[in-house]
Amino acid sequence: MSFLEFLKNNFFHVAPILISGAIAAVIILERVQTLFKTYSLQNTEGFLSQIKSLVSVGKTNEALALCMQYAGKPTAEVVKAALERAHQPEELVINTIEYTRNQYAEKIQKRTSYLATIANVATLLGLLGTIAGLIESFAAVGHADPQQKAALLANGISTAMNATMMGLGVAVPCMVVFSFLINKANHLIAEVEAGGMTVHDSLQVYSMGVDETPSRRATDRSAS
Repeated sequence: MSFLEFLKNNFFHVAPILISGAIAAVIILERVQTLFKTYSLQNTEGFLSQIKSLVSVGKTNEALALCMQYAGKPTAEVVKAALERAHQPEELVINTIEYTRNQYAEKIQKRTSYLATIANVATLLGLLGTIAGLIESFAAVGHADPQQKAALLANGISTAMNATMMGLGVAVPCMVVFSFLINKANHLIAEVEAGGMTVHDSLQVYSMGVDETPSRRATDRSAS
């Protein structure tokens, strides 16, 4: 039995696997576009270095303008959210960083876990087709004419093997891509956390410098 004949003769076994594969393909295309292009910064270290340099000397507006150049990037959005609260108490700034970070972490991880589920489902659907093929083979051995037993047995085994192949043909790519996407998602979340820490530390450095200036002036005056 050829593979095309298998598809034609076992449509009800094949259709769920094909549908699972189609759904997985859509998710993969969307996630790759989002994680590797929409959310990814080309030079995260350079961006955070610029933010640190600007915020540490009080150039908040320039830092905000830099964030606007990367609108939609999670790391830039976390930094922007913190800078917009820079004039407020430190606790509010920290809460803003955590809230924005969690919000984008959820978006970064969105739908990726479905690929692992689809891989498992496709494998089970393939196994279901395998069992159906074996049942067909045993039924042929028990009821068919002696001259037809060999052909029917071969067709049943072919059905079983093709079903297994189709299920694994969907499951294996899903698991491989799932691993790459999870790795990229974890990398982006780490960048978002680094952005939050950088802007918070830079705001603290600037705040300490501002607070120390009056005391230094008073000390200089008393010394003179």
